[in-house]
Amino acid sequence: MENMSINNYSSYDYEKHPQIKGVQIINGVNNFPISWLNIQGYCEYELYLEYFKGIVVPETAHMKKGTEVHQKLEDEFNKTAKPASFTETLKLSETVETKTREMFVIEPNYGIRGFIDEIQMTPNEFIIIDDKPGTKAYNSQINQVRAYCLAFKSLIESQSETTEDRKIIGALRQRGTDNIFFTEEFDENVEDQIKYLINRMQGLFDGTKPFIPTKNSNKCRSCRFNSECEHNQNKI
Repeated sequence: MENMSINNYSSYDYEKHPQIKGVQIINGVNNFPISWLNIQGYCEYELYLEYFKGIVVPETAHMKKGTEVHQKLEDEFNKTAKPASFTETLKLSETVETKTREMFVIEPNYGIRGFIDEIQMTPNEFIIIDDKPGTKAYNSQINQVRAYCLAFKSLIESQSETTEDRKIIGALRQRGTDNIFFTEEFDENVEDQIKYLINRMQGLFDGTKPFIPTKNSNKCRSCRFNSECEHNQNKI
């Protein structure tokens, strides 16, 4: 197991977006957290309320529990992890399996960044794992792990001394267990799909695309922002 270190921002020209909380302008491109894709798939208008309008509401018990579980897994991992650079770990994984948690990745050209829950590198493939509650793979969760794969692919292309031909596999795992309940190869078709979605997100940030609220009343009922949202289906 490796605890990889990677330079976060120092090699980029970046500044905070003047109007959108959480968005960085990196090398002239709006850069957003990959986790927002999970919110986008649930309801785009939630993004607008929280990060554009700046409405603050308490975290749910579900969110707090997720943070606690993530931290517990990270603490356990660090008990046996050995510090290593990304380049060292990438080279080592050509012959033996390596594993790391909470690795920061950034893709400045497409404007995404985030922390990957776990990466398993083997001589044959890279497995990008995102931990989620439950065992049902929602499109929003799939989109999130796809974006992690895109950022990771860009990273290995920039770091590898030779052409990397190992497959990249995106996976969803039931939080706190070893149960992998979704996998897919990050091929050209999948890559095109996530790039298309990221382009839509960029349109939300630059004002060329509208925020579309969900029409699912069940989502509205459980949303943290339901009392602040004029599109709440349960108000109709």
